[in-house]
Amino acid sequence: MTQSTPLVADSPIASLADVLTLAEADMQAVNSTIRNSLDSPVVLIRQIAEYIISAGGKRLRPLLVVLAARAVGYQGQQHTTLAAIIEFIHTATLLHDDVVDESEMRRGNQTANTVWGNSASVLVGDFLYSRAFQMMVGLDRIEIMRVLADATNTISEGEVQQLLNIGNLEITEAEYDQTIANKTAKLFEAGCQLAAVIAGRPELAENLAAYGRHLGMAFQIADDMLDYASDNPDLDKNLGDDLAEGKLTLPLIYLLENGSAGDKAAVEKAISQPGPDDFHTIQQRLAHSNALTYSQQRAAEFAQRAQAQLQRLPESPYRDALAFLTQFAWNRTK
Repeated sequence: MTQSTPLVADSPIASLADVLTLAEADMQAVNSTIRNSLDSPVVLIRQIAEYIISAGGKRLRPLLVVLAARAVGYQGQQHTTLAAIIEFIHTATLLHDDVVDESEMRRGNQTANTVWGNSASVLVGDFLYSRAFQMMVGLDRIEIMRVLADATNTISEGEVQQLLNIGNLEITEAEYDQTIANKTAKLFEAGCQLAAVIAGRPELAENLAAYGRHLGMAFQIADDMLDYASDNPDLDKNLGDDLAEGKLTLPLIYLLENGSAGDKAAVEKAISQPGPDDFHTIQQRLAHSNALTYSQQRAAEFAQRAQAQLQRLPESPYRDALAFLTQFAWNRTK
C-alpha cells in the first residue's frame, strides 16, 4: 500500500494528538466563536444548534483552516471566525442530509430530526447557513464571500447529484468522483484556500485549495469504506447506512464493475430489494474481493496529491501537521 511520507523526517508531529495540541489554543477560540454565534432569541434554534454542535465529531474542517492559516504565517484572529463559518456550513449540510436520508442516529446520538422533527431541522439548518453568511459579511472581504458563496452552491449541487444517484446501479466511478468532489471536497478546498487569502498570501491560495480538495476526496473515500467496516465501538457513524439508503459508493461501484456474477447479483439485490441479511452478505463479498483495497489505494493517491501541494509552504510544525493529516485522512479507522 502506498503511504504518504513526512515532509520533514524528524517532524515533531507524529500523531493526531500532536496535531490537536498544536492547534489547541486556536480551536478553543473557534469553539468560543461558535457558541457565541449561536445566540438567538428563538429558543428552539438555540436548542437544536447547541445539540448538533455539542455532539462532537472531528472538527476537521475548522482544524484545517487554522492550521493552514498558521502554516502560511497568519498572525491575526480572523482565521478563527473563518473556521467557525466553515463549521456552520458543514453542520447545516448535516442537518439537511439527515432529513433527506431519514437518518435516526449520528455519532451515537439521535439526529435532530428524530428529536425535533424534519421541519425544525431544515429551518435550523437554514439559520446556520444565514448566520454563516452574516459572519462572512463581518469579515468584510469580498473574496471570502465569493469563494464561500460558490462553495455552498457547489455543495448543494453535490447533494442533488447524490440524491439522483440513489439506487442507480449504472453509476460510474467518474460520476462518483464528481459527486464527492462537490459534496465533500469543495468545503475542504474553500477553507484551505481562504486561509491563504486572509493571510495575504494569494500566491499560495491555489496550492492550499488543491491540498484541501485532494484531502477531502481521500477523506470521503475512506469514510465510504468505513461504512462496511467490522464492528468498531469507536466508529462515529452507523455501519450499513449507505447501503440501507441505496447509495452506491466506491466499494460497491468496484464490485459491480469488477466482481463475479454473484457479487453483482448480491449488490443489485441489496439495492433493489433490500433485506435484513444484505449488509452482512455485502460485507463478506467486499472482504473476498479487491474492492476495499482498491478504494484505499485511491484514497491514498488523493492523499499523496494533497501532500505534494505543501512543498511550497515554509517549513513549520503547522505544515507538518497538514502533512500528517494526509495520512490520517485515508488510513483512519474511525
